[in-house]
Amino acid sequence: MSFPEIVSRERWRAAREELLRKEEAASRARAALAEERRRLPMVEVDSEYVFEGGDGKVTLLGLFEGRAQLVVHHFMFAPEWQTGCPCCAAFLDQVGHLAHLRARSTSFAAVSRAPFTRILPFKARMGWAVPWYSSSDGDFNLDFEATVTSDGGLVERPGLSCFLRDRDRVFHTYSAYDDGLDAVGTLAGLLDLTVLGRTPVGSDRLRLHDEYDV
Repeated sequence: MSFPEIVSRERWRAAREELLRKEEAASRARAALAEERRRLPMVEVDSEYVFEGGDGKVTLLGLFEGRAQLVVHHFMFAPEWQTGCPCCAAFLDQVGHLAHLRARSTSFAAVSRAPFTRILPFKARMGWAVPWYSSSDGDFNLDFEATVTSDGGLVERPGLSCFLRDRDRVFHTYSAYDDGLDAVGTLAGLLDLTVLGRTPVGSDRLRLHDEYDV
């Protein structure tokens, strides 16, 4: 491995300021892209998807848990696999406490094609508390391109899909797959994929996660 050049503090500061200008330009570009993403057209979800979780069967509307938005992590875990995908597991490790999302009227859930009886012990092994559901009885993964057909078989893709709720109507607003997830595994990154963005509900600031009334 080749290490960076060793320079004086003055040369380091000048180089850092030059890089900072590029970083600030990239931040402005990301903010503009997030604003454009929020204006992306949406499509109503007509299918009656049913998932299996810890409390039994639940619909896509039920995954919202009464909130306005839903972010689904398409966790790669095929029915024949014994454990989930290590890359998806690393992503889920980064998500953190869901209170920050829920305070912004956004629910988060992982969904996989593996049966729930296989998901449950793996979830316990990883020590995760996030809601995780099996879509093994339906076409949810196929319809949202988290599972695709290749060479006559089914192939899993890591991804995120965002949904918006208007009373009992559900709309698909955004999806990202594969490398599109690389810079997303943070609170701000997840919220930037949604229609409502980073705006808190009833507050203009972040709190400690145990201070939220969610």
